[in-house]
Amino acid sequence: MTSRWHVLGAGSLGGLWAARLFRSGCDVELILRDQQRLADYKSAAGLTLTEDDQVNCYPIPAVALDNCGPVSRLLLACKAYDAPAAASQLAPLLTANAEVILLQNGLGSQERVADLINARCILASSTEGAFRQADFSIVYAGHGHTWLGDPLRPAPPSWLEDLQQSQISHDWTVDIVSRLWRKLALNCAINPLTVLYDCRNGGLREHTDEVAGLCAELSQLLQACGMPDAATGLHEQVLKVINATAANYSSMHQDVRQKRRTEIAYLMGYVCSAAEQHQLQLTQLNELNTRLCHYLDTHGLPRH
Repeated sequence: MTSRWHVLGAGSLGGLWAARLFRSGCDVELILRDQQRLADYKSAAGLTLTEDDQVNCYPIPAVALDNCGPVSRLLLACKAYDAPAAASQLAPLLTANAEVILLQNGLGSQERVADLINARCILASSTEGAFRQADFSIVYAGHGHTWLGDPLRPAPPSWLEDLQQSQISHDWTVDIVSRLWRKLALNCAINPLTVLYDCRNGGLREHTDEVAGLCAELSQLLQACGMPDAATGLHEQVLKVINATAANYSSMHQDVRQKRRTEIAYLMGYVCSAAEQHQLQLTQLNELNTRLCHYLDTHGLPRH
């Protein structure tokens, strides 16, 4: 019998995974932060997924965090800034051989989570496009791919069969850390500028010199951090992403527009700290971080 999937973070990607796993017949349970959220979920009658203009509501079982039983397989899909606190609360519930899949943007939160729990931590990097239309209502906006890996234990887990069955496009890779750095660089080259210029991703085609300069500095940082593969062809891929997602708003832009806290500390903050540690003078990245922090300050949003 396959182990139960627990999913904490029923937002865009967490909700997408939960709905796909549930409809394929996997044993899935959502973990909601408190009894009020559980009541809200029950009022919604399940998790709604809009995919290819089809709307389906999936009555996935759910439980409040304070009433959750043992957890052996956890998809931690909350925001990077919430992940350490959530992991700390869940730590006593994890079984001896628990596995935790970390589906956070940026870098930094993964290390903090790993320090807080006694479990196998599996890192994930995804290009899936999804957004939360309303509470417990997810729109699948673009087919993508998810890479998973464990730098400490390279052997793939048996539950990848569940992902195959659920049509979650994925690969297991021994190079997951490099992929996370690459995704970090892509996000840093695109997301902050879309916020500052208040534009869709395609709007950055009006700021090609700025994008090119950021990519050059990000590539320099990746090389210094021992991630040469992540640096190769970065500028070209950033331009491809901008063109392929021209009509989309970046996740950071969506957060700012909805007056939500951003993940700046795990994106630009992490990059600028890494540059300082390597004694790199990356002027454009530092200036961008300063501009973004000022923008958040003036809009009453936290910079951490």
